[in-house]
Amino acid sequence: MTPALEITGLTKTFPIRGAFGGRTGEVRAVDNVSLRIPQGAVYGLAGESGSGKSTIARMVMGLTEPDSGDILLDGQSIIGARGRAHRARVQMVFQNPGASLNPRRTAGQSIRVALDAHGKPASRVGDLLDMVQLPRHFADRYPHELSGGQKQRVAIARALAVEPRLLVLDEPTSALDVSVQARVIDLLESLGRDLGLTYLFISHDLSLMRNFAQEVGILYRGRIVETGPTAPVFTDPQHDYTRLLLASVPVISAEEEALRPKIPLINGELPTAEDLLALREAERKGK
Repeated sequence: MTPALEITGLTKTFPIRGAFGGRTGEVRAVDNVSLRIPQGAVYGLAGESGSGKSTIARMVMGLTEPDSGDILLDGQSIIGARGRAHRARVQMVFQNPGASLNPRRTAGQSIRVALDAHGKPASRVGDLLDMVQLPRHFADRYPHELSGGQKQRVAIARALAVEPRLLVLDEPTSALDVSVQARVIDLLESLGRDLGLTYLFISHDLSLMRNFAQEVGILYRGRIVETGPTAPVFTDPQHDYTRLLLASVPVISAEEEALRPKIPLINGELPTAEDLLALREAERKGK
């Protein structure tokens, strides 16, 4: 079966400007990234801030052009795609629902903007609120009258208004309390099953990713350094950077602590991936 999303050799660099505006170099934000997401699956893209996650999301959304590589949605390249047709196939749910919703529009008006732009009936607002488990009368509420979790549900309803095939979830729960995070993830799982949605789930929260994504990719300095089914990557990570990320996940029990990779401390701090690679090379030469 054709994958819902296939990325091959994706690369993006940004120029570094000097004090007087001249180009002094470049930073490679995304470096030869490839991944595949089957229809209806959840692919988790994990990495620390600055690893290139959001740049990949912007390229999938058509907001940023890659320097090279290709992005295929249902087998068709979307490089250079613009306008209504592309936005109807792929939508994004952003990190901060408070910032992504217009404070001067009610929840219903925010959803209607998406419906109107794609020629869909405004009467669907109530159905979309039902989908995200909000009462229909919330259509008349402004963002400041909603909790963080309720705002994110409105943002999800707005994304679903155009009936997309793929949702890019860019840190969709990081601004929410832990208990609210779990409920939003449960909602996304339910919607994925009911609507046949495919998710690209971008997050630095590996504890959420462990239970939500079927497959994960670990992004480090613009490169995917490890990828595979979630369970093997979490239980037997092969790359030092993956071990470093897993070792930093908070735990609440002795059983969870026993599952965490054991990472040596350097000067009382967690080492960088370069530290770990250098340490391993030194150990190899010392044998």
